[in-house]
Amino acid sequence: MKYHNGFSLVELMVTLTVATILMSITLPNLSSLYEAQRANSSIRVIQQTLQYGRNAAISYGVRVTVCPVKDNQCDSDWRNGLTVFTDTGDKNQLDGNDAVLLQTASFNSKDIVSYNRSAVRFQPDGLASGTNGTLRYCPGSASSPYSKAVIVNQAGRVRFSKMKNINCSKWFTY
Repeated sequence: MKYHNGFSLVELMVTLTVATILMSITLPNLSSLYEAQRANSSIRVIQQTLQYGRNAAISYGVRVTVCPVKDNQCDSDWRNGLTVFTDTGDKNQLDGNDAVLLQTASFNSKDIVSYNRSAVRFQPDGLASGTNGTLRYCPGSASSPYSKAVIVNQAGRVRFSKMKNINCSKWFTY
């Protein structure tokens, strides 16, 4: 008597059908899990970068700017990542004796990163007067349920927003 190892065509079709059904159920959940994780890690990078900028301003005793940089000046597309630099010359420009202290990688191109100012500037005493606001990170869409925000107050303190419904299309501080 010969034994044949392997699957019959019927067994293979049933296995593929069950696998397809299971994948169609789990893939949307994995996508939302990925968005939530991406938002959490990105907002932490933003918060830590802003805190670093404030600490550098106090430590070096100079004005420090945090913003996305394009062509040696602050740009409005916050998805390009953040650059922390000493800003001793013209505001919001890398010029003269300015030094880049830290640069982050670009954020996901599908995400929205918005701030109600062109830059965050920390004075030598750590104050963010005039550049305070809310920096929002919305993964995938402006109204994502996984959106996060970081608030920079006048005193330069950086904290996470406690709001549950953060929207990247609105321009107000939480």
